Amino acid sequence: QVQLVESGGGSVQTGGSLRLSCQVSRYATSSICMGWVRQAPGKEREGVATITHDGRTTYLDSVKARFTISKDNTKTTLYLQLNDLKPEDTAMYYCAAHYPWNPCPRDVGGFSYWGQGTQVTVSS
Repeated sequence: QVQLVESGGGSVQTGGSLRLSCQVSRYATSSICMGWVRQAPGKEREGVATITHDGRTTYLDSVKARFTISKDNTKTTLYLQLNDLKPEDTAMYYCAAHYPWNPCPRDVGGFSYWGQGTQVTVSS
């Protein structure tokens, strides 16, 4: 079973940057679709970005050109670089992964494995 451990969240001011990391255990990141999902208080969770096993990426429209998802297969680590942060980016950010060699799920609820989350807070 895949284990996911996030780190890197914190509090920043508007326009600031953070880099989230997700350490993956028990599966090679080269074989799994992974993503970042966020949930703000009182709101539904939303998919922020995904990366396929072979490196293709997709983004939520509101974060395009500001966030970058990437992975280092040698370190089995997933990253999310967050730039030009806005107060509306405030949320708990979760790392998620799917079964090996399966296509990415069509919606965020379809991911098979989840991390415990890391909080990102952006103040104005």
